[in-house]
Amino acid sequence: MNILKFIDEFPTEESCKNHFKVAREHEGITCKRCESTNHYWLQGKWQWECKSCKFRTTLRSGSIMEKSKVDFHIWYKAMAFMTFSKKTISASELQRQLNHPKYDTIWLLMHKIRSAMGKRDALYQLAGSAEFDEAYFAKATPEKIKLKRGKGSQQKSQVAVMAESTPLECISTGKKSSHCGYFKMKVLNDHKATTINTLIAESFDEKCIIFSDKSTSYVDIADYVDAHISEISNKKTTKTTLKWVHLAISNAKRTLLGVFHKIKGKHLQSYLNEFCYKLNRRYYGESLFYRLTFAVAKNYR
Repeated sequence: MNILKFIDEFPTEESCKNHFKVAREHEGITCKRCESTNHYWLQGKWQWECKSCKFRTTLRSGSIMEKSKVDFHIWYKAMAFMTFSKKTISASELQRQLNHPKYDTIWLLMHKIRSAMGKRDALYQLAGSAEFDEAYFAKATPEKIKLKRGKGSQQKSQVAVMAESTPLECISTGKKSSHCGYFKMKVLNDHKATTINTLIAESFDEKCIIFSDKSTSYVDIADYVDAHISEISNKKTTKTTLKWVHLAISNAKRTLLGVFHKIKGKHLQSYLNEFCYKLNRRYYGESLFYRLTFAVAKNYR
């Protein structure tokens, strides 16, 4: 999707509403009262009516747009700008591009879209061969906290980084390499084994083979997957066994640092959601925008 195609396809509020209706129906409408999935569309009301209990569902109800008063056209413009390039865009820049009077409205809208990205990726588990490691991301330090001399100007959040890593071998040369698949990044509240175990159970298929370093927090990983192979962390490990997670870490840090000056710890997960969502769909091309509209339209409850 580029700006010229977007203008041609979504010139008005009604064109955005019609497309969002199709996206909602593609993802499925569920009645809040009886949980039925069979509905009539009432064109005059712009609502769905449940065939069982006659409860009506609005166009926004149940989606990420629920309770939002922002026009559909603004939502669609925001999704378009957030998918125009591999890198992200700041709320202040998007506000300028949309000529919108309120920064807070655009900031909240973008975080809702990022929330949809994270919820969409949470539906899938990593499978096959995978890498697991952790990294530290800088976060804004509250004004009340004074860091000691030599400790830097920012605090750090611990993030678990996961990546599918399919082993490959060239038939002609016999050289071994790997291909990266899906990625996940999760901000951790602590580094305890119980926290890691919960994350492993949620993020990986039970038949998965996980490669990691020899952290003491990873001792129980083998109980949740088919196999767990750990190696001592060193320069060689980061270039071979844990190649893709470290590449994702460096790219994520470079992306966030190049766009945002300060990121609060409580919002870091939101920015990582966007990074992983776009990284996982790096080959989608122009269809990335349409995939995002489906993610926003889905009911995740």
